[in-house]
Amino acid sequence: MKKRMLKSMILMGLAFPVLLAGCGAIYTNIKTPLPSLSVKPTAANKAKAGSSICSSYAWLVAVGDCSIEAAMNNGGISKVHHVDRQKQTYFFDVYTKDTVIVYGE
Repeated sequence: MKKRMLKSMILMGLAFPVLLAGCGAIYTNIKTPLPSLSVKPTAANKAKAGSSICSSYAWLVAVGDCSIEAAMNNGGISKVHHVDRQKQTYFFDVYTKDTVIVYGE
């Protein structure tokens, strides 16, 4: 009886985080900071923008380089004003796409 109870407690302990991870995990699109707060480059501030993208598949394989340095190189930026991050996840994080956007001169 005690072995059965111990096995069920271990199983519940392993299943609990998986069940919590499902809260809103079908699709999320997170932008940091909020889109209304981010400053987009315009002709007035003459800022450049560069981005870098990385993806993750089935929690096992990660592809790409989403570092700030890679985004700076892609945009030809030497001085950073600010950085935005966008994360998209699909179906319990089986596919995840991270984008880093750097604004500067």
